[in-house]
Order: sequence, then structure tokens, then C-alpha cells
Amino acid sequence: MSDQASTNKSVPEVLIIGAGIGGLMLAILLEQINIPYHIYERATEVKPLGSALSFAGHVLPALEQLGIHKELVEVSKSYTDINFYDANCKKIGTHDVSAVKDATGYDILIFSRPRFYELLQKRVPVHKISFNKKIVRTEEKESKVHIYCSDDTSYSGDILIGADGAHSGVRKSLYEQLDEQGILPKSDLEAFSVGHTAIVGVATSTPEKYPQLKEEGSNFNQILYEGSGNCYVITLPNNQISWGFGIQLSSTSLRETHLGNAEWGPEANDNTLKDFRDLPCPLGGTMGDIFDATPKHLTSKVLLEEKVFTTWHHGRTVLLGDGAANAILDAVVLANCLYNMTDSSFQSINTAFKDYYAQRRDRVEEVFKRSHFMSKLLNGQKWTERLTRTISLNYLPSWATRAQLYKNSEYRPQVAWLPLIENRGDGTPLPQEGRRYDTPAI
Repeated sequence: MSDQASTNKSVPEVLIIGAGIGGLMLAILLEQINIPYHIYERATEVKPLGSALSFAGHVLPALEQLGIHKELVEVSKSYTDINFYDANCKKIGTHDVSAVKDATGYDILIFSRPRFYELLQKRVPVHKISFNKKIVRTEEKESKVHIYCSDDTSYSGDILIGADGAHSGVRKSLYEQLDEQGILPKSDLEAFSVGHTAIVGVATSTPEKYPQLKEEGSNFNQILYEGSGNCYVITLPNNQISWGFGIQLSSTSLRETHLGNAEWGPEANDNTLKDFRDLPCPLGGTMGDIFDATPKHLTSKVLLEEKVFTTWHHGRTVLLGDGAANAILDAVVLANCLYNMTDSSFQSINTAFKDYYAQRRDRVEEVFKRSHFMSKLLNGQKWTERLTRTISLNYLPSWATRAQLYKNSEYRPQVAWLPLIENRGDGTPLPQEGRRYDTPAI
């Protein structure tokens, strides 16, 4: 337990469903304040899937408080601009994001998802994670919340936290119960909005083939195709190259993809990628060269969620959001709220959940809207959307871009019981929410 944590109050026992980034981050936080927890993960083992992640000054202060930032820098590169190309690899513009560092004092870091996962996983005791635990249903009874798994095991605790991704089994069970009671908002029953599926991978090559790998900073490239897709190619440390294709889906395709494959995992993606093999790569050669340098187990397909739910908690159950950065911020704020509980009573739990929702819901909505705008900017094929893209990349005043990046960097939640990280940029962060403690700034 941290020095600031109270040792006199009763604490709840927490069940965390999902050993992804959000689940591990929450476990790290609860470990510090001595709140008992256990993680239940549906997969049989953790595999290094995914592609690149990028964190900036809205997430990094909390990671610095926890001692993770320094290690993350060692396995990352940073970038200050994003290069945009057309399908023929003709450069059509550059997006300068250097204002993010000016505002926050932090470089924008980019790194492989598996490396970041390793940094989190090593901080969680092995005996506190159980694998092959797929949730079948949940229920509340006798002042406890219970989970029932597909292997006929069951577990109980005071709080159930669904950190199991966009297509959460915890959320599914909770929503079914609330719908039966007639208290689930209709919007939470609606299908996902038109979204994207992404095929992503991490290739390993040599500086002889791709001289950009020698550069200290990351070479960040985005390719825009006529139609409904886009591609990125990004250099990472250790001669790795992150790549990904985003493909826009219709509502029908989205439902079919959701039913068929809604989670990270190695897929037989050759049929999809063959249409892109002969396309030029901004680093040189073709995209097929990049695909061939990517191990099969480091190629994944994921459905990108495009919806913000209304119901985040009910009773003893609460949900974390999807997406690495959002999941981390959710975990930080939720842990702060649990830490500030006066006891482990149901009333205190409910108050903590309401505080968590109040602090995070509008923030997530803002991120969703920005993401939706960027999706249209990158993929939109209407003449108005193409015009907006051209103006944004080539004619938008730099002061306007900087002003927006400064505004986007204002929200930087930190851990309530650890010394506050001082603002190192020239932007003004929003005040920290919730009760904090008299700890000197670092």
C-alpha cells in the first residue's frame, strides 16, 4: 500500500475481467493501494498481437507517476509530423503535431503494442491472473457480484470490472439483465455505427533495405486511397515497422464482422492483403515487401468500435472503455474513485461509480467525435470531404492547428495518491478532478 493510502478503512474485493491493457493498468493501480483483486482472462495465453501504439502528454504523466514512462521511452521513438501520400505515394501534405510537446513537455511516443504490454504485465503478480476464463453470465446476490465461466467455475467479489474490450462479455450480461428489467436505454441496444476493420502487423527488416530505420525519430506515413480505405507505415525501434490497413465497413458488413471475429487474433488475411501487395510503400519497394517481413503471429485483424455507450455501471458492475489510451485513463480515474471510498459498502461503491462516470463520460465523447472527424478526413470520398482534406493538409493556418492541439492536450488525469507531475509545457492543464492528497509535485 502507498504511504498515502488509508490502512483503517475496509476495502472491496475486485474481480477484473480481461487481461488487456486496461485490466493490467487497473491491477497495477489497485496493487499500490492494497485493494484485493484478481484478473480473469478468456484467452488461454497472452500473445504479442497488435501493432503500434502512440501516447502523448494526456497519458504520459500518469505513467511517469507509476515509473513506467522511463522504460517506455527506452522502447519508443518519437515523432513531430505525419506525412500524407496518395495511392501512388505522391506526397500530398504534412500534419505538424510538434505543438503537443510544446503544450505538455512530453514527446509523442510510438512503440509496439507487445513491448508496452510486457512493461505492464511484469508489474502484475502472475498468481493474480487466471486464463481460459470466458464469462458466461454475471449476477448479484447476497451482497456480492458473481461471475460464471464456461469451464463451470464461478467467483464472487464486491466489485466487478469489465475490462474485456469493445465486445465485452460483462457488458453483454449486464445489458441483458437491464433490458429484461426495462431500464436499459434504447441507444445501448442499437447496433454499432458504420465503422472500420483494421489489419495490422509489425514487420522486422534492416536499415540496408529501409534507411529510414536509422533515423532517431519515427518516420510516420499515412497513405490515402481512393475508395474507403487508408494505410499507415511507421518506423519503430529495433528495426521494426508497424503497418496497418483500415477498411471502412457498411452496417451489414460490420454486423457480419462483429459476429465472425470481434477480437484481436492472428487471421488468414492473405485474401484481403493481396489487393494491396503491389502498391508502393512510402519507405521504398512495395507493401508486399512489408507483408513478407511480418511474422504471421504478429498480423492481426480487429474491429474498430464506433460507439459511446450510455450505461457504464449498474449495481456492483462497472465497465472500462476500449482503446489503449482511453482504457488507461479510465483505469486511472476509476482507481482514484475507488481509493477515495470511505468504506466497502454498496453506497460507497455506487458513489465511486457515479464519480467515475461523471469524470470520464464527456471526455470519451469528445475523443469519439475527434476520431470520427479524423476518419472522415482520411477516408471521406465526397467532394466536400476531399476538399476539407486538401485544405487541412495544405492551407490550414499553423496557428489554428496548434490551438487545437493545445486544447486537446489540456486533459491529463493523474493518480490521486502519488506526487503530482508538474506541468513541463507552456500549455495549461485542466485542474485535477476528485479528492487528492498533499503530496509534493515531482
